[in-house]
Amino acid sequence: MNILLQLVLLVVGFVMLMKGADWFVDGASKIADKFGIPHLIIGLTIVAFGTSAPEAAVSISAALKGNVDLAISNVLGSNIMNVLLILGLASLIYPLAVKKSTLKFDIPFVFVISVLMLIFGMMDGKIGRIDGAIFLVLLIGYVIYMIKMAKQGKEEPGEDFEAAGENDKMWKLLLLILVGGAMIVLGSDITVDAASAIAMALGMSERLVGLTIVAFGTSLPELVTSCVAAKKKETDIAVGNIVGSNLFNILFVLGTTAVITPVAYVSAFIFDNIMAIAVVAILWLVAIKDKKVKRSGGAIMLVVYIVYFVQLVMQQIG
Repeated sequence: MNILLQLVLLVVGFVMLMKGADWFVDGASKIADKFGIPHLIIGLTIVAFGTSAPEAAVSISAALKGNVDLAISNVLGSNIMNVLLILGLASLIYPLAVKKSTLKFDIPFVFVISVLMLIFGMMDGKIGRIDGAIFLVLLIGYVIYMIKMAKQGKEEPGEDFEAAGENDKMWKLLLLILVGGAMIVLGSDITVDAASAIAMALGMSERLVGLTIVAFGTSLPELVTSCVAAKKKETDIAVGNIVGSNLFNILFVLGTTAVITPVAYVSAFIFDNIMAIAVVAILWLVAIKDKKVKRSGGAIMLVVYIVYFVQLVMQQIG
């Protein structure tokens, strides 16, 4: 009965995270639009932050509560799931085109920062404040690069949003931001507590819960966006959404978490981190030849995820 209650609370937490992030982004982007801030900058900052808000809230909340396994496993689990499961499923709906710039710069950059995360973690058994600061500096550099490329017409400004209208009163938009932000914080608190309770009740490790259940819940926005984009044949959005999300998960989510409070990097995460590096390489390899992720490539990624998931379960049993 207790597990059933915690599962309900977990779902409630996920819904609050997603709806809260949606309201926060809607309010913040429309206020920025009212002040004449270019849509490009809004898309690369506020909207990009919004898709990573669930991961950020859960990881920061988990770290502050001392649930260190949940803080890092959420990031690694989301990144692995985003590529293998979400892009795998989306490519089965419709082959996913990959931009030349994504293959030349974005995917290799995610590969490099994933390796950097592994190095930081293995050096002293934690992702410390200096490591987090380095990630945030790299994020600022990446956003500046994207703005520069977009202004030169070499890159699209990113995910679009509904511009502010005459009926969008400032007080309503501020209320959206406040309520959305509160829902993100409260939703993350409920999610972490429920996930930890489920792990204890079922004898599962926080690492396994974070890599699977919590990672899936916080990746739901990316899953919906990518699958809908694939169905509409707006396939470059599907891939760009995932690559951008993985980048923000490491640089923004883990960077911010580590700056607030250093996060212990236990030896079990080495395998998961290597897997997160490998999936980026797999994505690049299946896409490089035809500049797209075909159905065959998606099937390969899904098989790899199934093997990885079975291995996680076997580790838990063992």
